[in-house]
Amino acid sequence: MEGMGALLESLLEKAELYAKTNIDILKLKAIDKLTDVISTIVAKLATIVVALIAIFLVNIAASLWIGELVGKSYLGFLIVAGFYILVALTMHFNKGSLLKMRVKKSIVSQLLNKNSNE
Repeated sequence: MEGMGALLESLLEKAELYAKTNIDILKLKAIDKLTDVISTIVAKLATIVVALIAIFLVNIAASLWIGELVGKSYLGFLIVAGFYILVALTMHFNKGSLLKMRVKKSIVSQLLNKNSNE
C-alpha cells in the first residue's frame, strides 16, 4: 500500500511539473507573438515616418510648382490643401472602412502567423 501512495505522490508531482511547464511554454509563446507584433509595428511606423517626410517634401514642391503655374505661390498651397481636404472628406464619409480592414487583417495575420519551429 505504501508503494501505491509513493507512486501516486510521484505521479502528482510529475503532473504539477507538467502543468507548470505548459504554463511557462504558453507564456513564452505569448511573449514571442507580442514581441513579433510590436517589432512589426515599430518597423512599419519607421517606414511610415520616412514616407511621410518624403510626401511632405513632394507636397511642398508640388505646391510651389502649381503656384508658379497659376502665378501666385500661395494659390499652389491652397490647391494642394484643397486636394487633401477632398481626400479627408472621402475617407470620413467612407468611415475609413478600407483602412480599418487593412489594419485588422494585418494584426490578425501577425497574431496567427505560425512560426516554422512550432
